[in-house]
Amino acid sequence: MGRVSEDVRTGRGEAAELPEYAERVLAVAERIPPGRVMTYGDVAEWLGEGGPRQVGRVMALYGGAVPWWRVVRSDGALLPGHELRALAHYREEGTPLREAGRSAQGHVPRLAMALARWDGTTEDGGPAGVTPHT
Repeated sequence: MGRVSEDVRTGRGEAAELPEYAERVLAVAERIPPGRVMTYGDVAEWLGEGGPRQVGRVMALYGGAVPWWRVVRSDGALLPGHELRALAHYREEGTPLREAGRSAQGHVPRLAMALARWDGTTEDGGPAGVTPHT
């Protein structure tokens, strides 16, 4: 443990330590390469514990200190309320996107999940400090 959330404070204004599960989720999020994404379920599967909702809760509470835009919904839809901020990151990183169709004119694109999804493997075997569930 040891990571302290910049967003979470106790009632007296002191920094609070993160729960161990949150530490593990954030460690995976930090290791997702630019231009790639993992779904909430992918992160839970990688860790071998929790599920998409638990990962989503961790990201909602503590994700501001990591590249939160790289942990996404499985349908490729951008995070409601954060679409424009996420889209700016995706464009900057070259994350594959599916442009909105004509019937969705004015709407933001979705992620091209088949191209953008990262399986959690790297040349060194995966996210540092996080062991995949086997």
